[in-house]
Amino acid sequence: MAEAPKGLLGVTDLAKRYGATDTAAVFENVSFDVAPGEVVAILGESGVGKSTLLNCLAGLDTPSAGQVSLAGRALGGLDERALAHWRRAQVGFVFQAFHVLPHLTVAQNVALPLMLLGQHDASMAQRVATLLDAVGLQGLGERLPRTLSGGQLQRVAIARALVHRPPLVLADEPTGNLDPATAERVIELLAQQVRAEGAACVLVTHSNAAAARADRVLRLHQHGIGPA
Repeated sequence: MAEAPKGLLGVTDLAKRYGATDTAAVFENVSFDVAPGEVVAILGESGVGKSTLLNCLAGLDTPSAGQVSLAGRALGGLDERALAHWRRAQVGFVFQAFHVLPHLTVAQNVALPLMLLGQHDASMAQRVATLLDAVGLQGLGERLPRTLSGGQLQRVAIARALVHRPPLVLADEPTGNLDPATAERVIELLAQQVRAEGAACVLVTHSNAAAARADRVLRLHQHGIGPA
């Protein structure tokens, strides 16, 4: 067995298999760690299981073998209810399709994780405003999503992912719907904010340009993971 990773996020001997006999491996022997403030990009061919790996890291999918831990706490012993509470407090998501709610303002979309955690005090509004400034959306808090560009919507998604200061940020093809120049700015912004917050970030991407902005690049394949 591989030595247990030492980072904020630890992934040890992770495997995901399907089939009636649980023998068809999507991936196996996956071990890596992510330090606080580090952005790790994961590349891989289509169908190799990059999004499945992210789902395992988020506790949305159960691995067939191995362990995921965050700040020394293993996910394997948590039931569905505990996992849902853990995700709400500990994980921030950035998706390719933005997933903003069209009937809420920009500020309300960013505030959603805080509201779900029951944080309704005055500091919530200040935290939202601070992050909107940090991602270059100052003055746009009262706008509706339909009035924003794709790059601006992805900045909303980044602010929403970080507003509750989660130790783990997961980004699934966050630049897939953006033009190259906007994509570069968005990835740089995501990396800056992750480093400022001291979160561990795993970025899944097909883009070598996006991966180049990460601190470390790994390549996932069926039988393991290693430097790209």
